[in-house]
Amino acid sequence: MSNIAGKAYAMNVITPSDPGLRFRAVPPYIRVRPTWINKLIFMVSRCLPETLQGLLGLSLIHFARWFFVKPDQWPVFDEKLKARKQNIKQDYMIFCSNFNGTWDQYIDAFSDGIPNGLDLFWYTAVKYPQSIPIMQFKNYITHNQIDTNYYYNATPGAAQRDVKAGLKVRRALLKLKEVHESGADPAQFAKAYRKHLIEVQSFLGDPGFAPVASLSTEIADLNRMEQVKAMAREFEKENQSRQAEMQRQEG
Repeated sequence: MSNIAGKAYAMNVITPSDPGLRFRAVPPYIRVRPTWINKLIFMVSRCLPETLQGLLGLSLIHFARWFFVKPDQWPVFDEKLKARKQNIKQDYMIFCSNFNGTWDQYIDAFSDGIPNGLDLFWYTAVKYPQSIPIMQFKNYITHNQIDTNYYYNATPGAAQRDVKAGLKVRRALLKLKEVHESGADPAQFAKAYRKHLIEVQSFLGDPGFAPVASLSTEIADLNRMEQVKAMAREFEKENQSRQAEMQRQEG
């Protein structure tokens, strides 16, 4: 299991949907799949994002997505099984998300932020208990969650807020670069530097790693530490070479 990478947690939940209503008037029986209701709800949510304000306001979420897989859309990797007809009668909804913090914090935030939205998203799910009371909802998610076998995170030491803060600092540095390239004198550059420093001073914190969430996570971090250090050394060498080249050009 590798649900955790640094500060981020990867969640995958697969829930079966109601197979629908059967009309026995004329053989062969006609089955109407109610998952179209969910798809309509998703379309409305995309067109009216204000309906998800409770979700969009949660800064701990990196990414969240719901989508459906029909019975005939499941991949078959075993050649012997390809010739057999799969006995799948239900659509399945897959929920994928990346977030910061613990599993309990995430589920609590979802249930508090958009309880009605969750009930709509899982509207056609089999045995869905509603998002409130919270313990029944947590048990439902636990029962249908699939552990992540491989989880890569490009910024394991940064939460979503850290990433946004880094982007703001980068934009400020690019503006300073423009001031420098415009031929500003030292006084003008110092004025611009102070201006941008004030703008980003609250975003200059050191991200770092979160406390150890599990022994398996700690072992995974230790196993990749040498590779991380090697990449840091290569980056430092490249940075030094670039600075030396810039000094030669200025000289």
